[in-house]
Parts: sequence; structure tokens; C-alpha cells
Amino acid sequence: MRWQRTITVADVHAEGEPGRVVVGGVLPPPGETILDQMLYMRDHDDWLRRFLLNEPRGSGIASANVIYPPKHPDAQAGYVIMESVEYPPMSGSNTICTATALIELGILPMESDEQQFTLEAPAGLIAITARRLGDGALEIEFTNQPAFVVALDHPLEVEGVGTIPVDVSYGGMFYAIADAKALGFEVVPDEAKDLVAMGSKITRAASEQVEAKHPTQPVFEGVSISQLAMPLEESAGVKKSRNVCIVQPGRIDRCPCGTGTCARMAVLHARGLLAVGETFENWSVIGTRFRTSIVEETVLGGVPAVIPRVAGRGWIAGMIQYGHDPSDPFPEGYRLDD
Repeated sequence: MRWQRTITVADVHAEGEPGRVVVGGVLPPPGETILDQMLYMRDHDDWLRRFLLNEPRGSGIASANVIYPPKHPDAQAGYVIMESVEYPPMSGSNTICTATALIELGILPMESDEQQFTLEAPAGLIAITARRLGDGALEIEFTNQPAFVVALDHPLEVEGVGTIPVDVSYGGMFYAIADAKALGFEVVPDEAKDLVAMGSKITRAASEQVEAKHPTQPVFEGVSISQLAMPLEESAGVKKSRNVCIVQPGRIDRCPCGTGTCARMAVLHARGLLAVGETFENWSVIGTRFRTSIVEETVLGGVPAVIPRVAGRGWIAGMIQYGHDPSDPFPEGYRLDD
């Protein structure tokens, strides 16, 4: 074995959504903030994302995170999120995966059944509360950066469908949110391929027809993900829904999607359907749940916004070392659109 690089990775999942976490073998890139480091990786040094997420080491359903020393004095660790085709400023499931790896591997030792710490994401500081549940599972609750609505009932011309209304909002990424039931879906596993086909069409249309830009971070722009959401219901005083988010290059997020849930919460609040402090349970197509609430209202660059809080469980499924042999013809992998 003649590896030129050795990368140590924890394979983690958050309520069913896989998220690799790099815990060794990578040095931090240049940058004064974690956002600067993410932009440097995106624009000048994309090898790690391709190495881990392209075949033969990765696949189209994979995402990965790399832990770096924090740049902000209030954070205990920083992390950059890497997905199949982009570097999102924030991801809920990847935040849960990263926090799970930090706790379960003892990088940030858990000294009691509940521990608080702060992570630095490209989107900003993310407050974390880690809880050891009665069955031994680890629940990670994070308080996100502000979520806000760009447009409600925006008319979107979708190939093969016609004009449909979508809500456009930001929860860490920009989402086009459509009514799943109105499009004939129940958001169940048997619909997976059709959900991906519809969601991919909506994403393409929104990326071309909708202008979306963050009011204080203009580098965050453009709709790159769609959400098909079932109507809001209420049971035993708890508001609930089920959704799927379609992630590029065309797959279902297995969990309820953290930033997608935050984007939906901003929409529900703007419509008067979710008040500050109310519990909202968002369920995935595979039957897993994020428990959420809006902490407070705020204003972001003149735009009304909310501060969302999301809780979900994470588990380490395995520890892997990846390497590159100089004779390997695929040092950064490859991808097929099959």
C-alpha cells in the first residue's frame, strides 16, 4: 500500500441521512473565517469534496463535513459542509452529524447528560445542545442563523406541469417549496422516483426564474434545492407535517432536512400558522422526525426573519480511512449520470 494521503472519516447519520465527518488527515485552508475557508475550498481547492463524494469512494447520496479549528472566539469547533455539487453555508443534518462525531469520538467530551457548545459554520455561529436520551441515543439540538421568506405563492413555470405556486425561503440554503398534495403526492416511499423527478424540475425552474439573495451575505444566492411539503396538521396540540427535499444532482434527503425545515418554519410563521414557541414536528419520507420551534422573531438586513431551533438524533455507523495510491487512475473520483 503506497497511500499519498490518509483521510480518517466517521460515517454518521442524522435521522437516516448520511453525513461523513472528516476527523483527521486534512489541514485547514487559508481564511480569516470558516466562510472564507469554505469559499477558498470551493474556488481554489475542491479536491477533498471530489475525493470523498465522487465514486469509487462516494456516491450521489453522500455529503461530507470537515472539522477545522474555529476562527470565532465563541466557537469550540468549525466545520465546512460539502455536498455532491455545492458547498452550502449551512445544513441541519450535517450539523447534527458533525456534533455527533465531536461528542461520540471524545473530541468535545460530554461531561453530563446535557452539554452546550457552539460551532462555527460558514453561515455563522450555531449554538448546540447535546442530550443523552434515556435509550442511550444522542440528540443534537441546534439554534440556526435567521430564516426568512423571499416570496410567497411565487408563480413558477415547471416543465410538463405548468404554472404552480411556490414559496421561496431561506433556512441555510434557498428553497422552492411546493404543495405536495396539490401535485398528487402523499410523500411515501413508493413515490420516491416520482418525487425526485418533480422536485428536480422545480429546482431547475426556480434556479432560472427566481432571484434569491441573502440580505447580509450576498455570496449566498440562488435556489438550489426544492421541497415538496404536505399540508400542516395538528394533533394533541402539536403541529406536524411531512416533506421531502430534493437535493442535487437528484435525490431525496432521507431525513426531514434541517435547513429545509427552517425554511418551512419561516413560511408558516409568515402565513400566521406557526407562532413563536409553538412546537412543530417535521417528518421525513422514511418516518423520522425533527422536533422544532421558533425561538424569536428578528430582522436581517431589513428583512423580517425568525430564529429556528431544530432537534434530531445522530449515530456513528462506522470509522473509515480513505487513501490515494499514486497508481489509482481516479485520484479525485468520477461521476456517472446513471
